Amino acid sequence: MPSRVRRPRQRPRSNMFTPDQGGKTTRELTYRDALREALQEEMRRDPTVFVMGEDVGRFGGIFGVTAGLIDEFGEERVRDTPISEAGIAGAAAGAALVGTRPVVEIMFIDFMTIAMDQVVNQAAKMHYMSGGKLKVPMVVRTVNGTGRRTAAQHSQSFEAWFAHVPGLKVVMCSNPANAKGLLKSAIRDDNPVIVIEHKMMYNDKGPVPDGDYLVPLGRAEVARSGKDITVVATSIMVGRSLQAAEALHREGVEVEVLDPRSIRPLDTEAILASVAKTHRLLVVQEAPVFAGFGAEIAATVAEQGLYDLDCPIVRIGGQEAPVPFSPSLEDAMVPNPERIAEKIRSIVGM
Repeated sequence: MPSRVRRPRQRPRSNMFTPDQGGKTTRELTYRDALREALQEEMRRDPTVFVMGEDVGRFGGIFGVTAGLIDEFGEERVRDTPISEAGIAGAAAGAALVGTRPVVEIMFIDFMTIAMDQVVNQAAKMHYMSGGKLKVPMVVRTVNGTGRRTAAQHSQSFEAWFAHVPGLKVVMCSNPANAKGLLKSAIRDDNPVIVIEHKMMYNDKGPVPDGDYLVPLGRAEVARSGKDITVVATSIMVGRSLQAAEALHREGVEVEVLDPRSIRPLDTEAILASVAKTHRLLVVQEAPVFAGFGAEIAATVAEQGLYDLDCPIVRIGGQEAPVPFSPSLEDAMVPNPERIAEKIRSIVGM
């Protein structure tokens, strides 16, 4: 790095240090149950909220999130659809335009490719093209990532595609509490929101506030505080980064793990404030590194926080290849705690 004088950073405008909204007591719930609770609470609160998708009714959804909803809310508000992602997304956009709040389930984010016209060219544009007269309060729940041995067409990570589109909001749920709070906020938002879950996290347990608990979109969370390096990670990589941080703690390295929670809008002030404290940055993602969302985080820090850095920004992500079916090859495709820890050691000079 060139020699420079570090400039003092103003107090960040980010709300990352203020508590999330609502909630009373905290219980242990699975990621799956936290999502279901969010749907139940919002459907009870607002009769315009309804669920639609392939096998979301009697079957309860491919990952079991919507199990039991049809018994409480009936077939009018828990609608099984044909196998047509384009039809599902188009119907949801139309329903949102006439005053309801559809929550769509698309089994795998890979299948969102079939619905791109409806989501990207229609839902994301309506508010702008109508001069603000139309609202499109629809939510698309979908599933990212590797781990279930579902091979190249069911294991991809496309979050950067949707974050690139003005008019869409994109959130990535990294634990049960965030899953509940982000989904509830997404349902109440007047814009189309893509809620990205991870297929390997549905059985994960964690503390979840009960009641009307909301995680505002655009607010990051410091998952672990540290002073030596900032790790910005999303989705399942947050947990893996925390495991790496715990291992490095025993070696005397204090890692700060920051979870953006929503990547559009992005809490850039939180990221910049963390880097100003630690002076090092590692960005961890499951998607391939090239043109992934981590590049946006790296560019933001390079543009706005360069003089806070003591070394180059580093990114780590999935390999540049389609995801293989072979379990051993699939596991080698994406970062694990050991690889993340090793990369941190190389950055801090161990």
